[in-house]
This record gives sequence, structure tokens and C-alpha cells, in this order.
Amino acid sequence: MILQGKDLTVRYAGAEAPALDRVSMDVRPGRLLAVVGPNGSGKSTLMKALLGLVPVEHGTVVLRERPLAAWRRAEIATVLGVVSQREEILYPLRVEDTVLMARYARLGPLAAPRAEDHAAVRSALERCDAWALRDRRTDTLSGGEWQRVRVARALAQEPEALLLDEPTVALDVRHEMEVFELVRALTDGGLGSVVITHHLNLAARYADALLMLDRGRAVADGPPGEVLDAGLLSSVFGWPVAVTAWRDGSPQLVPLRPGETGV
Repeated sequence: MILQGKDLTVRYAGAEAPALDRVSMDVRPGRLLAVVGPNGSGKSTLMKALLGLVPVEHGTVVLRERPLAAWRRAEIATVLGVVSQREEILYPLRVEDTVLMARYARLGPLAAPRAEDHAAVRSALERCDAWALRDRRTDTLSGGEWQRVRVARALAQEPEALLLDEPTVALDVRHEMEVFELVRALTDGGLGSVVITHHLNLAARYADALLMLDRGRAVADGPPGEVLDAGLLSSVFGWPVAVTAWRDGSPQLVPLRPGETGV
């Protein structure tokens, strides 16, 4: 087990109900877990709790069999690579220099990059099919290119697990697919992966397991074929849906128009 959150409860100041209510999950090598649910269901709060970015009212987070609180932030960065939901490019840099910044968790703030750091950067960019972008400025990249570079930066930390919060937000179909293909390939290579996503159909095709949240609680956890139940989905998302199967056997969600009964 790389990372485990057990019975996590988070309550924001002034809120009557918890944003996260006794949710448990774990990150394992070679497994891709997709966290799904409607807006406001607690998905991003769960990610923040796992990273120690919000106070936990109840429950525990354990990283490699040690409480998360016992780790320094720089140490955490050597185990977990994180791609946040959004990131503005405030100071455009060369792509290679942007990814090299990820090595400072292993170097320290004043140390000069070593040959092994440059090698890690090249390897990360190549794994993300982004080595050809290395001399481009980050403010000249397309949305899909920027996402690949952000994943490469996380990989350059040489982590054991990747945590991605809505990595395909604002991307078109091609770039959405490229991101999921990349994460699946990295997971098959041994990384533990967690993806927070609104794309239920892509989650069903790429993930090994789904965790569905609703109003801060876990309402389903298991293989996509078990979690993506038409009745449960209709209740959680407040809209009638049908579930069919793609040729690979993965369940696929079809939102229904008023008066429709299914597929």
C-alpha cells in the first residue's frame, strides 16, 4: 500500500454538514482508481485530505505505513506526484526548465541539478510524449500539451503514485483520450494512480476501480461494472440515465431525455 485514507471526515468552518464524511480509500501499485461524483460531492476535498492540505476532523492518512503528519512536505513529494485541477502560467519558462523544478524536492533549494536530475527530466518528458516540446515556452503550449508537461513534471519527482484532480478539464476529445491513455500506461508500468474526474464513461473504460461520492459520503466502491448502476447513478446525479456496455465490456452511461425509458 502506498497511501491510505481511513474514515476521513473534513468539515469547513461555518458549514453544518461535513464536506467529507468518513470516506476511506487507498492507492496501490499498478491500480488506477477513479473518484467520481456530482459537483460538491467531496472529490477535491478528499484529494486535499490525502495530501494534508486541509485539517481532518476524524480519521487517518498513512503514507507508506507512516502517518502523513510524520512526513516533511519535501519527503511527500518524493513519493506522491500531484497534478492539480488548474494551474495558471504566471511565469513562462522553457518546458524542460519547468519539469526540472520538480527535482528540487530531492535536491534542496540551493543545490545545482545533477546529471541524474536531467536524466529524470528527459525520461519523464519522453514517457509523456513531450520531449519534442522541451525548448518551447510554456505559454505557447496547447491545453493538451500543457497537461502532458504537468504530468511529466510530476513524474520527474520519481514518485510511487500519481494523484490527478480533473486532469482533462477544458480539453477536447483527443486530448482527453491522450491523458487517460497516458495515465493508464503509467499505471500499467507500476505506478499507483488516482484520477478525480467527471467523465464517467472514460473512468469506466480506463480505471480498475471507481469510488463514487455523494454529499461527502462514499456511496459505491468497486469495479466499474458494479459501481455504474443505472438506479444509483440516477439517484446520485439527479437525472435519469441508462447503462449499456461497450464492446470491451465496460459500462457506458447514457443520459436520458424526458420520457425516454432506456437503451
